[in-house]
Amino acid sequence: MTQAAPRDRAATGSNALQTGLIQLREVTEAIRVRVRNPAKLRNLELFLLVIAWVVGGGAMVLVQLGALETVDLFPLQLAAILAVLTFALHIALRVVAREADAIILPVATALNGIGIAMIYRIDIAQGATGWDAASMRQIAWTGIALVIAIAAIVLVRNHRVLARYRFLAMAAAFVLLLLPLMPGIGRTVNGATVWVGVGPVTFQPGELAKIALAIFFAGYLMTARDSLSVVGKRFLGIRFPRVRDLGPILVVWAMCMLVLVFQRDLGTSLLYFGLFLVMIYVATGRRSWMVIGVGLVALGGVAAYFTMGYVQRRIHAWIHAFDNDVYNASGGSFQIVEGIFGMAHGGLLGTGLGLGRPYLTPYANSDYIIPSLGEELGLAGLMAILCLYIVLVSRGIRVGFQGPDDFTKLLSVGLAFVIGLQVFIVVGGVTRLIPLTGLTTPFLAAGGSSLLANWLIVALLLRLSDSVRGRGFA
Repeated sequence: MTQAAPRDRAATGSNALQTGLIQLREVTEAIRVRVRNPAKLRNLELFLLVIAWVVGGGAMVLVQLGALETVDLFPLQLAAILAVLTFALHIALRVVAREADAIILPVATALNGIGIAMIYRIDIAQGATGWDAASMRQIAWTGIALVIAIAAIVLVRNHRVLARYRFLAMAAAFVLLLLPLMPGIGRTVNGATVWVGVGPVTFQPGELAKIALAIFFAGYLMTARDSLSVVGKRFLGIRFPRVRDLGPILVVWAMCMLVLVFQRDLGTSLLYFGLFLVMIYVATGRRSWMVIGVGLVALGGVAAYFTMGYVQRRIHAWIHAFDNDVYNASGGSFQIVEGIFGMAHGGLLGTGLGLGRPYLTPYANSDYIIPSLGEELGLAGLMAILCLYIVLVSRGIRVGFQGPDDFTKLLSVGLAFVIGLQVFIVVGGVTRLIPLTGLTTPFLAAGGSSLLANWLIVALLLRLSDSVRGRGFA
């Protein structure tokens, strides 16, 4: 009896502990289900979507009141069709991606709506009407982009399938990059050979190439991360990779230099190389890749400056923007200076939508839509727009760092970062932080190819976030 009692007490204590653990697990699961309630996510998304519709529609009305002193219902009716399409995307998420992030879609919708309103404002100043107006084409391209985004959400149920086609994505990226150089369909606009034209329709295939490259980089680095991150020699406290492991970064660098030389597109080459550099750093965690990448960028930049005249002109326009000789020269700093004057005219709170003169700056609805918004919305409005971009990028990166596997992490971070880097390059260029490159501002600037690519990125991020949350990692 004296020996059985301790065993009985131990058995009783063990059973009580197991019962307690089971109850704790049930409570934890109940809390997690309550926090991850898909219905609440989608309801929050719908509420934010309504706010985004009000922002876009309100901006359109304010533009008309400021520039025309009347309200034209036709553009508002077209904008309402886009609201219906974003609502259709929301319904698709309720059906096939119930746990997708609730913030990404409303933020992208708000940015797209603000961009259409500002493009419409420039059209009014330039007297463009009907389907010849850039704003009408922007609305049409937005509708096409939303339909493609809905199709992507419905068809791509498991994003990991994309890893199987990484080499096909690489081949597609190279084909897309080479298309503008093909005789007969290639188009050169403002000195850059980055366009493809078929009849009246022009398209920039490099916008889609960045998505294909992100898929390839994620798939490749998923399989090669060990050899790229473990082996190497230390120098000055940093472990550098072996020479034979430098092949991937040298190939991507050479590809970006070819884009710079043959297509004369500084911004796209910088965007592609920056995308690969960040993804290889996320995959390996080695600072040496950043050091090597920055060194290659510096080497390529110096070589391009001394061998390519248009790069020299961009650098001179950046450094000596207010010199009379540079300001008045062909391809000089006139556009940069006009944009800076426009933002200065806007001040803190702006002139008001429809009340400024952003149309004085060349390409005010595309390359220079940020200064156009800065003039009429002021520094406060511009900071609000940049905050929307910060939210969009941070949500994508958050999905990546919560991903259960390397491919999910790399693809999500790459897709989110490419939007953030593109915004930085554009805003840095128009504010003279870096040389002007000619990239478009995601969702805001006029351009159908940019809209297609960025809405497809939104669809992929939504699919990735649904996969992550559906497995309890968020």
